[in-house]
Amino acid sequence: AHTRRSRSEPGCLKHSVHVDCEDPLTLFFYEEWEDRAALDAHFAVPESLEYMRVARELAPSGSKIRILPIVPRL
Repeated sequence: AHTRRSRSEPGCLKHSVHVDCEDPLTLFFYEEWEDRAALDAHFAVPESLEYMRVARELAPSGSKIRILPIVPRL
């Protein structure tokens, strides 16, 4: 539901979640956003805030979210 909702948000270019084939308890979220403002707006949506709250409760300590920029090839 989170992925489906996120895909409908302005500026969302791609939003998907994958299960690690070696550790089914590890999820990998792959998202592409038009710009940082669109990503920030996504994280400000009440449903996203609630999703992150629940995810942090379920995640083992030390789990991290990293936001990496996409650098176009020259």
